[in-house]
Amino acid sequence: MGNRTAEIKRTTKETDISLEFNIDGTGSSEISTGVGFLDHMLTLFSRHGFFDLKIEATGDLEVDYHHTVEDIGICLGDAIIKACGDKVGIRRFGDCTIPMCESLATVVIDLCDRPFLVFNAALEKPKVGTFDVELVEEFFHALSNHSGATLHINVAYGSNTHHMIEAIFKALGRALDQATSKDERIQGVLSTKGRF
Repeated sequence: MGNRTAEIKRTTKETDISLEFNIDGTGSSEISTGVGFLDHMLTLFSRHGFFDLKIEATGDLEVDYHHTVEDIGICLGDAIIKACGDKVGIRRFGDCTIPMCESLATVVIDLCDRPFLVFNAALEKPKVGTFDVELVEEFFHALSNHSGATLHINVAYGSNTHHMIEAIFKALGRALDQATSKDERIQGVLSTKGRF
């Protein structure tokens, strides 16, 4: 399969992020962002997608979590598109529905170089612990824009906000694993155009 890895470094006046990503990993992770809930979600993403993921991030958390969460989404999106390379032989599409107790989330992804996000999740509580729930959608906007992925996220139902978000991140891991996996039947890229 080759070396489907990426290293991303992003430094701004608001954040300083180093990220390492391996598509063909085992699900191991070392994540330290200063945002505990995000660390937890990215650990789940890594484990259930079988990606190796290492993130070291510092940010202006004294302001709020927004810049850190968004910039990590940017970096992970950049890593996905870089690690995929020319996308020859990958399945391109992936989907997964995950239950988490009373919650059910579906993620569908197309690695097509046409970034688009559909986010249907009634996350009604403003916070999970100290984490601002509105940042979940911001994270996925950044991820979609920088990975070039069309991403549809739908939470059918749920009452516990933590469970709903957790189901999303687990489903993302599984859907992305499916989309990035190789199929020997695919010649070139999976598009009638001959390119994405």
